Amino acid sequence: MKLMCPRFSPFQAYFALFLAIFLLISGAQAQSRKSSARTKKPVAKKKETSAKDAKKDSRKEKATAKKDSRKDSKKEKLTAKERSRDKDSDKKSSKKESKRDRAAARAAARKAEEERRQAILAEKRRREEAARIARERKLAFERGLHTETLENIAKDETDGEDLQVRRAAVNALGSHAGTVVVMEAQTGKVLTVVNQDWGIRSGFKPCSTIKLVTGVAGLSENVIDGEGNINGSNYRMQLQDALAFSNNGYFQRVGSDLGNGKMIAYAKQLGLGEPTGINAPGEYAGRLPYGNNNARIYSHGDDFEVTPLQLAVLVSAISNGGKRVVPQIPQAKFETTNFRSRYRAQVNLPEHDLQGMLPGMIGAAEYGTARRGVDHSLGIAGKTGSCIAKGSWVGLFASVAPVENPKYSVVVITRGQGERGKYAAAVAGKIYNVLAPRLGHNPNSDVARVKSAVDARTAAKMADEDDDDDAADTDANANASPEAPIIVGQSQQQIATAQPEDERPLPKPVNKTLIKRTGNSKAVFPPVVITYRKDADGNFTREQPAEKTRPRVVKNK
Repeated sequence: MKLMCPRFSPFQAYFALFLAIFLLISGAQAQSRKSSARTKKPVAKKKETSAKDAKKDSRKEKATAKKDSRKDSKKEKLTAKERSRDKDSDKKSSKKESKRDRAAARAAARKAEEERRQAILAEKRRREEAARIARERKLAFERGLHTETLENIAKDETDGEDLQVRRAAVNALGSHAGTVVVMEAQTGKVLTVVNQDWGIRSGFKPCSTIKLVTGVAGLSENVIDGEGNINGSNYRMQLQDALAFSNNGYFQRVGSDLGNGKMIAYAKQLGLGEPTGINAPGEYAGRLPYGNNNARIYSHGDDFEVTPLQLAVLVSAISNGGKRVVPQIPQAKFETTNFRSRYRAQVNLPEHDLQGMLPGMIGAAEYGTARRGVDHSLGIAGKTGSCIAKGSWVGLFASVAPVENPKYSVVVITRGQGERGKYAAAVAGKIYNVLAPRLGHNPNSDVARVKSAVDARTAAKMADEDDDDDAADTDANANASPEAPIIVGQSQQQIATAQPEDERPLPKPVNKTLIKRTGNSKAVFPPVVITYRKDADGNFTREQPAEKTRPRVVKNK
């Protein structure tokens, strides 16, 4: 029995317990390993599956990304195309808009150009209309002057006049609006006054004929020396040529040293500013430039007014040694044949000073401003004048002939847009041609011989110029002095010391800005034109306007 159930020792019991515990633990571990192995397999599978899924997903994502990228690229391409289309459409629209803008701009430009053209045309039409009106006014004014001349001539008192001389004067005046005075220079006997209203009862600006007074005063006051030079000045033109060519600068310099007071005093001595004493009603006394210190009074006659009869007395006094005749119209046949001379007074001036003016007056007819209008071989001595006065041009010529023994004084004044001194001289020239058999001129007389200090070519050029260029307001002509401008009140000595000596053969224009025109040149246009006709007896009669009659109306019965 003992062998069947042996007794266990404690060691064995512990060992057995340890072994049992070990076995239990190892079995538990094995079981846990199995269970972990069982659990590990699905995890690995899951991992593999997830990896595969991830690969698939990545492939899908890549495919999707590619698709998306393709789509995006397509979209981008589409967007780019759309953008390009948009750009093209924008360009097209902008082109259309720019075309429209350009078209609108062109239309606006065309409209503006058309407006500008229309404005230019309107301005042109306005100017043409203004010019037409001005021409019509000038023509009306010219017609008014001619009408007034004819009307005055028709009213002239011709008793006691020399009808042959009157006929010659009327024919010479022709279509000019003006007046003519023909007088015996040494006796004062008036042979004719054509247009007596203008010749006796009206005053005119003397224009350059006033230079005769300036020259006489300059010689008498020793401003001009015996050779014709201006004392104390290097002015290269002398008195003879200054008169012949009507040089404004020369006489302005002489007058600036004389002054207003002396100029007026000499003008009075020579018969200006007071009636001549003619035995005709309504004689005008004229006007003198009191208070005017402008240099133009010595060259242009600003603020002077003279009658043609006064100019006839003036040139007669210069040519006949200073005798101031009283003009007389013979009132009866006895007075016509037995005329007695009357003299106002002897001009209180040395005879050689008066005779010092004659060479220049002869030069005007021979080679100066009157050379184309008169025949100098008849011994004519005179002075032209051209300026604007009373709203029109005025042409003047005051003369005597023959110069060595003056018999006749002829003064012509014409008015009109085209009038100048040379044309007035041409009227006088025709009268002298008729009077030629009465003149008895001696061409070999020493008095009648003059020679210009200017060469022939320059003289011809200077003579062809108008003596007073008022139209352009050039107060000094092409032959005035190049020296300092004239300042009224400046003495001749001051002028001389302010200017260096030079050797220029001819003076040049003076500074014209300090010499201003003082005369009134505004035109006054008469609104009424009167026409005349000449009857069989040679008399002028006024035409009456035809009466206006209403037309007859015939009614049908």
